[in-house]
Amino acid sequence: MRETRLISTGRSIVLGFALSLAFACPSFAGDTPKHEETPHRYEWSFAGVFGRYDKAQLRRGFKVYKEVCATCHSIKMLAFRNLGQPGGPEFSAEEVKALAESYKIKDGPNDSGEYYERPGRPSDRFPSPFANEQAARTALGGSYPPDMSVLAKARGYSRGFPWFLLDALPGLSYQEHGVDFIVSLMEGYADPPAETQLPPGQFYDPYMPGRRIGMPPPLVDGVVTYDDGSPQTIDQYAKDVSAFLMWSAEPHLDARKRIGLGVLSFLIVFAAMLYFVKRKIWSNVAH
Repeated sequence: MRETRLISTGRSIVLGFALSLAFACPSFAGDTPKHEETPHRYEWSFAGVFGRYDKAQLRRGFKVYKEVCATCHSIKMLAFRNLGQPGGPEFSAEEVKALAESYKIKDGPNDSGEYYERPGRPSDRFPSPFANEQAARTALGGSYPPDMSVLAKARGYSRGFPWFLLDALPGLSYQEHGVDFIVSLMEGYADPPAETQLPPGQFYDPYMPGRRIGMPPPLVDGVVTYDDGSPQTIDQYAKDVSAFLMWSAEPHLDARKRIGLGVLSFLIVFAAMLYFVKRKIWSNVAH
């Protein structure tokens, strides 16, 4: 009787574990994945415990955003002065001021109760290209471009079993899902298959849910001029602007990793000291 209960309990545990895997992993549960095609995995300077942002890449990425993406997409959570902070593009104070003054910021009301426009200040946030959502949809044929401030962290995809388990572990996790998706999306535009009919104003992209997107292909070779001699290709543009969007979403990544490594080093030294102190105290005690 006891053996029967043990067998029944064991079966229940195994069944519960299998069900938890099924619900946690799309490949087991049969759920529809968030993206039609799994984005490619790219190499990033900021990946891993010791990763850091590439300042030159962030500068190039901002230029791509400003000259291409800013026509439709905002980064309203980012202030001009953030571009001069350590760990980012690190523009000089003069560059930040000149950039801010090139924008018109709506301010007010003044003494007459009216709103007015003034040159931007370093403390101002980047203004939206549209006055409101309705204006954006009217200008873009019904589409509403998302804000890009935290897009690189908001986007993601499941890597399936067993990788999603490792992604939850510090030091082993892969946190670049968002930038991988953005690069794959911008490079993934293609002609639709013969059996696929797209509505007017829609484009075929296998990395987008539903395999269609309302944004026209944003990048072409040579659309942005680089001053540092980097390749002026779609692939380079996509990676650079994705790295900039990753920094926009997590601007203190370098400082966080530096602090984390310092704390970890301290804990290792502290643990070693405790071990030797313990051995010293108890070395003369009879066991």
